[in-house]
Amino acid sequence: MGRSATAGSKLLPEDVRRHNRTLVLQTLLDAGPRSRADLARETGITRVTMSDLVGDLLGEGLLRELGLRTGPGPGKPSMQVDIDRRSSLIVGIDVSDHVVFRGALLSLDGEILVRATRSAEGANGAEALRRVVELAADLVDSSPRPVLGIGVATPGIVDDRGLVLSAPNLGWTGVDLSSSVRAATGVPCHVANDADLAALAERSIGESAADIVLVRIGRGVGAGILLDGRIRHGSASSAGEIGHVIAGADDGPLCICGKRGCLETWLAAPRLTAAIAAAGAGSAEAVLSSAGERLGLVLSPVIAALDPDEIVVNGPPELVSDSLVEATNRTIHARTTDAFHGHVAVRRSTLGLDATLLGAAARVLEVELGLT
Repeated sequence: MGRSATAGSKLLPEDVRRHNRTLVLQTLLDAGPRSRADLARETGITRVTMSDLVGDLLGEGLLRELGLRTGPGPGKPSMQVDIDRRSSLIVGIDVSDHVVFRGALLSLDGEILVRATRSAEGANGAEALRRVVELAADLVDSSPRPVLGIGVATPGIVDDRGLVLSAPNLGWTGVDLSSSVRAATGVPCHVANDADLAALAERSIGESAADIVLVRIGRGVGAGILLDGRIRHGSASSAGEIGHVIAGADDGPLCICGKRGCLETWLAAPRLTAAIAAAGAGSAEAVLSSAGERLGLVLSPVIAALDPDEIVVNGPPELVSDSLVEATNRTIHARTTDAFHGHVAVRRSTLGLDATLLGAAARVLEVELGLT
């Protein structure tokens, strides 16, 4: 019997160099400016190798020298280096909203520098694709620095190639969004589910624990599942598609999928906004509380199966209200056993509507530079 490729394989020099390069960038991203000697000591990379790595990264424009730092001891001053956070920019696009497609230029550390929008009203199928591609191209063209990559957050099921397998609310089936954007801009494009990217932003920038379920309320409803700090996609890239779980036994409204009473019919932003308008301003909190109960009903078995630390709800601030969050929390704890799941808290995302843009940028950093 032959040996497996993993058991018999050795790391190639280029693999080691790629790993060391990522380690240097990650250390600087997390900890801030360091000298070459500091970096060598903290990463375990030899000083000679570190000097070469830093030289290469300076040449690529990813690092910059900040000047000499004098330490407390008698040694000579050391040159500090750091990531040049604006040497390259990132384009983030969010197509999960039903009113506007939102885009931004972001620095490498996630600062939003420029914002742009395109109307999403009436956009479906090929027209929606055209507007998204146009928004991405305009942001790339307006960037004063090279663009490292484009991240796109979309509702629906997305495979690891960036192919949108199904996004019913956009009229997309088998749409190669990644290739379309890349062809129009000449820039690498990475497409992922909007809830997954919002969860990624919570991990990278927000206040989340390592195990969370992030519920994203937008054009539809979905969940990003973060376990042991990693996004879980499932066997068919559809983990977290809770929007088409029937939320109750009362034969609710007709859903776009053809069933009645799916969670999206109660909780998706267009439906929930319309329900509040129909009920009148004085009844808004009652409508939101009812929607929160439906969400808690759907999430209870998810919590029992996954045992997350917390549930994070992300969406339009006028919809993700105290009433909705509290009703979700109440329903979950009424339908699960406190001895097992009493620790699970429900909270609003601290990142607001920017979560998807920040997650899209984090995805570009992850793929293009190996940074998390």
